Amino acid sequence: MKHAEESRVLECYQTYKDTVYKLAYSYCKDKSQAEDAFQEVFYKFMKRSPKFKTREHEKAWFIRTTINVCKDTLKSKWNRVVVQLEEWDSDRAFQEGSGDLFDELREVILSLPEKYRVPIHLYYYEEYSVREIAHILHRGESAVQTQLQRGREKIKQSMERSAKYEAESRYLQRSHGEC
Repeated sequence: MKHAEESRVLECYQTYKDTVYKLAYSYCKDKSQAEDAFQEVFYKFMKRSPKFKTREHEKAWFIRTTINVCKDTLKSKWNRVVVQLEEWDSDRAFQEGSGDLFDELREVILSLPEKYRVPIHLYYYEEYSVREIAHILHRGESAVQTQLQRGREKIKQSMERSAKYEAESRYLQRSHGEC
């Protein structure tokens, strides 16, 4: 590999490593599968050395390739046969935030069906517009808007159920303490 190509690969790696890993983890919901997808995406980039017109096009390529690699991983025979043995631990993909509320929100987002989880991730974590998400995912803008809306509703419902459950638990604990 020539020095210029190495520099380009390193630059893209530094620029997109977090985006690729977080999206892969969001898609696969498994650390080892996300790491495999991450490596596969950068391997494809090094092998093909695609040329891009703009930085936006370059970032879109990384996102689209990550999604495709994850889809291939999830539909592979190996993935259908292997039982996940690892629990989702503290070494999670989205380590920027902390605290119970952030952890709960992260778990809720990761539990969403793929059609809501991926647009939510691209919109809130990668800060893409609805139009850009529609282009990346090959969906209509109205479909993306609907998926974002329904995803937000599912998140809200789940968070409200959790808050209600916690409030009931605290009430029951106080009630038992007084008896």
